[in-house]
Amino acid sequence: MSDMITADLVDLDLSADTKEAAARALAERMVARGRVTDLDGFLADVAAREAQMPTGLDGGIGIPHCRSAHVTEPTLAFGRSAAGIDFGAPDGPADLVFLIAAPAGADDAHLTILSSLARQLMNTEFTDALRSADDAAAAAALIRGEEAPKASQAPEPQGAAGGSPGATGAEDSAAAPVAASAGAAADTPAPAARPFRVVAVTSCPTGIAHTYMAAESLENAGREAGVELVVETQGSAGFIRLDPAVIAAADGVIFAHDVPVRDKDRFAGKPTVDVGVKAGINRAAELITEVRGKAERGEVTAGAGPATPVERAGDSTEGYGTRLRKWLMSGVSYMVPFVAAGGLLIALGFAIGGYKINKAPSVMDHFVWTQSDSWGALLFQIGVVAFGFLVPVLAGYIAYGMADRPGLVPGFVGGAIALTINAGFLGGLAAGLTAGGVVMAIQKVAIPPALRGVMPVVVIPLISSAVVGFLMFVVIGKPIAAAQKGMTDWLGGLTGTNAVLLGALLGLMMCFDLGGPVNKVAYTFATAGIAVTDPSDSAMKIMAAVMAAGMVPPLAMALATTVRGRLFTRTERENGKAAWVLGLSFISEGAIPFAAADPLRVIPSAMVGGALTGALSMAFGATLRAPHGGIFVVPLIGNPFLYLIAIAAGVCVTTGLVVLLKGLRKPAPEAAAADSAAGAAGAAGERKQPVAA
Repeated sequence: MSDMITADLVDLDLSADTKEAAARALAERMVARGRVTDLDGFLADVAAREAQMPTGLDGGIGIPHCRSAHVTEPTLAFGRSAAGIDFGAPDGPADLVFLIAAPAGADDAHLTILSSLARQLMNTEFTDALRSADDAAAAAALIRGEEAPKASQAPEPQGAAGGSPGATGAEDSAAAPVAASAGAAADTPAPAARPFRVVAVTSCPTGIAHTYMAAESLENAGREAGVELVVETQGSAGFIRLDPAVIAAADGVIFAHDVPVRDKDRFAGKPTVDVGVKAGINRAAELITEVRGKAERGEVTAGAGPATPVERAGDSTEGYGTRLRKWLMSGVSYMVPFVAAGGLLIALGFAIGGYKINKAPSVMDHFVWTQSDSWGALLFQIGVVAFGFLVPVLAGYIAYGMADRPGLVPGFVGGAIALTINAGFLGGLAAGLTAGGVVMAIQKVAIPPALRGVMPVVVIPLISSAVVGFLMFVVIGKPIAAAQKGMTDWLGGLTGTNAVLLGALLGLMMCFDLGGPVNKVAYTFATAGIAVTDPSDSAMKIMAAVMAAGMVPPLAMALATTVRGRLFTRTERENGKAAWVLGLSFISEGAIPFAAADPLRVIPSAMVGGALTGALSMAFGATLRAPHGGIFVVPLIGNPFLYLIAIAAGVCVTTGLVVLLKGLRKPAPEAAAADSAAGAAGAAGERKQPVAA
């Protein structure tokens, strides 16, 4: 760790009073050393990580950390605060602050070193030594492991039950399971009773600190409780799967995680405690007691399957609304490729064969190699087939997000029925949610072990498809079909001011979260309207407005970095070059780096420009049959010249607002000095080695 922290990266008199100020003070030291190339960009990444989960830990420790493209090499800065800084820990402010900066492509060796530090933080002798360090060089040496804590040099008492593992115990515990109780006499001839065995998995969003601290805490608690406990750390440096024999012999399982546990089905059928990673750090002993109690009571849910693809993405205590959004986004994400492929093929078919190509006979009956009409008909008919999967795929993968693979069959069946009864997009949503709910209900039924093998292959598909089919055909299908028809008729009747207002609303939605859930709702709403053989004129206008508005944010950011480059960091100016291509290709996510760094100026500006573009597109009557393509499908757009004017107007307005708002910002003198230092240090860093992409 000698190259990761030096004396000039240590501040033993950290005067910051907020976690943001503390991160900035320590990051400025990294900038001065050439370890960070863009101060504001790096701090934005730190803040984004902090927003996922507070980084304060019990015992007066704060560990803000992140992976960032603005970091040239793995770096650690340490600050000690006399007053304490609130990092969100349950027991109060932190007086020891470690800022961990890892490059976006950090190698496994450096991440392993960082994980070793995380484990050391669970050693009270180590933290006490840091609190008493009298100079920066000594503190840096202690963190590097070149100087052992003084308390750890004393001989360890023999036969002390539940004693501290010592300074090196943290590292030893990473390599071997926790031993059974130390109180057993070596000369006792009778074999000791088999200790209780636990396997655990720890993981956190960054995979650098909390993952390994939870592992260390659980191992220490297991040692003190006389429990054999083995931890699988699923960190950024990858993970080594536990031996299947170890899992099979375990009496219980502890999951301490804030991201989905990989290969979770390995642990099915055992008493399980499932908590967030911070609980693994702060309540390790309680978790061991809890899983032991579950094992004694035999609390195993028969027939329960492994975690679904999205149910544990994030905090394990997230609410139903959050899970519902993720289920719906799961279906939309799988549907979008079918939309793009089918829609573009249909649009190309019209472009080659004309607008009557939808009346052409099947190419199975009539295809002439030398006639463009035949090729247009071929592309159109392939696109229609691809579009035919839209609703079934949407429904199938909503159910998949809820109930994993058993949800696919009833989901696809329900989606196909939605098409049959003309329930359309709304019917697909209802079918997917219904199918997922039915499968989840079946999975909660206690099943004899002899029948578990046929459940996912025969029983669940049979019962769930029958139930979903009955509900779609007889109970909920007709009302949904009526609602779908009413919505279609309403859209078809929109003219004048109402159409312009709808365009403005869709533009606002497209630019609100730049590819997030709100953006996807507007996009899915538009694509659902053209996902038919003969879409209405109003549906094609909506599609045109949505695509035009979605192109505005990245194009505006690209233009702003061109006309007022001094208002943006060097990294943002580089991102601006890529944003030209992304914006022209209708990839709204191209503006995310700018929005993440300065959301209060960028997002409102983008929404204003997007609303203007959407409204103008509707007012001009521009139409679009393709669901994607950006500037490359302009020949397929109705009123293309006015359409481009609408996009240009929105881009200019957004650019003007961003430049104006950023120009009004007056950075403090120390911030300006830090920016200058960042530029100089970045240049020096570039002479040493390439900056991580």
